[in-house]
This record gives sequence, C-alpha cells and structure tokens, in this order.
Amino acid sequence: MTPKVSHTLLIFITFAASARAQQEYTTLENLPYRSGEPTEYMRERCKLDLYYPEGKKDFATVVWFHGGGLKKGNKSVPKQLQSKGIAVVAVNYRLNPQVKSPAYIEDAAAAVAWTFKNIKKYGGTQEKIFVSGHSAGGYLTSMIGLDKKYLAEFEVDADSIAGLIPYSGHTITHFTVRDERGIDGKQPVVDEMAPLFHVRNDCPPILFITGDRELELLGRYEENAYMWRMMQVVKHPDAELFELDGFNHGQMAEPAHPLLLRFVERISKELDSRS
Repeated sequence: MTPKVSHTLLIFITFAASARAQQEYTTLENLPYRSGEPTEYMRERCKLDLYYPEGKKDFATVVWFHGGGLKKGNKSVPKQLQSKGIAVVAVNYRLNPQVKSPAYIEDAAAAVAWTFKNIKKYGGTQEKIFVSGHSAGGYLTSMIGLDKKYLAEFEVDADSIAGLIPYSGHTITHFTVRDERGIDGKQPVVDEMAPLFHVRNDCPPILFITGDRELELLGRYEENAYMWRMMQVVKHPDAELFELDGFNHGQMAEPAHPLLLRFVERISKELDSRS
C-alpha cells in the first residue's frame, strides 16, 4: 500500500527537521561546472550555486534540479532545505528548444560530477551526496542515477550517489523528449530515455514522492507507482513511494522537503555506522 502523508505528520516532521543548533551558511553563486570548450549557451546556463554550512565537516549535500518541463526554470536553493545542516547545490541546465535530449541529462551528470570532485574542499564528503529535483528535475535525478553511462562520462560511478529523491518526475520518457520526436504527449513511451527502462536492484536508495493521484499531472502518480513496483520486483533493498494527500503537482514540493530531509538523515546515519 502506498503511504499517504497527512498534514499533521508533515508539520511534525518539519519541526523535527528544524530543531538544530544555529549554524552559519555561505552561498557561492554562478560557479561553472562544465569544462573544455563550452558554447556561449553552455557558459550562460551551465552554472550552479553552492549553499553550505561553514566550519562543519563531512556534511551531506543535496544536488537540486529545478522543474519546468525541460523548457524553462532557474536554479534556486529551496527555502525548506536551508539551515538544516546540509549543503545544497542548485543547478541550471540547458533547455529546449536551444538543445535537445540528451543534453539536459548530460548537464545534470556534469553538475553531479562537479559536486563529487569539489565538495570536499568546502567541508563536505563524497560519501553523502544525494540527488533530487522537482518534475523535470525529478526526471533528471532518476536518469543519471539509473543509467550509469551519463556519470561514467565524467569518471563517476552513479552508485556512489548516497540516495535519489525524485519529486513527481516522469518515469516514462519525458514529454519534451517525446515532443522532440513528434510523439503526442498522451502517448506513453518507455525506451532508453525513460527511467523505467533502467530499473535495477543495485542502484542507490531511492525515494519517490508525488502529489495526490487525483490532483497530479496526467499519469504522474501511476508512473511512479509502477516504477516503485518494478523496484520491488527486482528486489531493490531500499525503495519507497510517498503520495502527498491533497497536494497537486505544483504544490507538492514544499511538503516533500521534510521527507527528503528525513531520508537524508537516515541514510547518512547508516553510512556513519559503517565507517
């Protein structure tokens, strides 16, 4: 049965996640994450902001991808993830129609690879890098976490990610990718550009979160529920699905953040217990 999260529980989790000692934070803005000879558009879009706790060691980091259908949107550090003892890497990536698939996924992988290669200098650890995002950002999260070839291009093993937390992301091939191919938005496709195509039992721990099935975008809850079911079929040891009762697609990100924080805290404790 799919867990549903009530408003009361969300309020409790929010207060619990906020009960931490005061900590100073620094934000570094517009750091380029692609090297080589980037195009003018890459120089414009392929930048990230790093928000991190000063003076803290081995903190967890969440790489966060904005939504917008792969066609719009801009990086920002979600307010509900600030001052929670973690770092957040907020990423811009190239958008349609200036580029087509898989450019968005390649940018997402480059940003995660940058985090793996740089977070230690700011006090973080490679062992606790999580990836998340809302809508299109959730799709990017699942694609780079499940299809290992994207991070392999940057000499990073996708299984080194501590956890994946896609918010209401497509698990079939994204509607913008289908549109690029002339496929109607109501025609589902599952191919190499679909997270479902890459289901495997050895990927990082994964937390699927969606809005209310009656209020979500067309089929979005059902896609995630099927993805979660397939993770059970292949016997993935740590895959969860939460449906946020009463919240639509646009509303669900804010109440999802406490669930992300709880997930990050649990996985981080498990990693600490092994060291």
